[in-house]
Amino acid sequence: MHRAVLRKFAQRLALRFRVTLVDLPGHGGSGLIEDLSLSGISGALLEQAPERAHWVGWSLGAAVALHAAGTAESRVCSLIMMAGSPKFVGNDGWPGMDESILLQFARELREDYPQTLQRFLGLQVWGLEDARELLKDLRSCLAEHEPPREEALEAGLGILRSADLRHTLGELRMPTLAILGRRDRLVPVAAGEAMRQLNDNMEVRVLEHATHIPFWTHPDETLTEVQCFLNRHDG
Repeated sequence: MHRAVLRKFAQRLALRFRVTLVDLPGHGGSGLIEDLSLSGISGALLEQAPERAHWVGWSLGAAVALHAAGTAESRVCSLIMMAGSPKFVGNDGWPGMDESILLQFARELREDYPQTLQRFLGLQVWGLEDARELLKDLRSCLAEHEPPREEALEAGLGILRSADLRHTLGELRMPTLAILGRRDRLVPVAAGEAMRQLNDNMEVRVLEHATHIPFWTHPDETLTEVQCFLNRHDG
């Protein structure tokens, strides 16, 4: 998705912090780049980011931010991973998404991106009191830009399927926070404890009723966690 989905949350965060929103290459207002590997994408974001900043990444963006933190540690004051994990696919004892489900999701996105995305968003707000209004606002935000370029979509899905950044997370020395949703079907809350075992500096917060888009469905709780973390670690 593109940065408009994060705009409301960013505007509230910007009341106390300077916030820079950047689209991933090939998404929203960002053009394609030649190197759409995880390294290439994180490098492109580093070119646009402030010289020193606290990095917040959501879902795929969390993997990109984690990679950037591992390769340019002097540029990243702290790292917040929202609904993210160093390894999205679950295997070898690591709690994550079933690869067959991810492959099916990827296939459906390729075949019918708009419809698949609508179904995905519907699942994220299902059961919430204001689900209809939330879904309407989400759709309105997404309509501000065209769908991602096909090459960018393929690259992102490939990263989710194959990236394993557990070693990178284990080596980080800056403050790091994971914000997870108890009802997230993509990144299970068990990944939080698994991440904490990799890195003693890792903090984990679980929002009991949140899904994969906590900043949208539970913005107050998410904002509180982000602000408290930044207040503790922003000199």
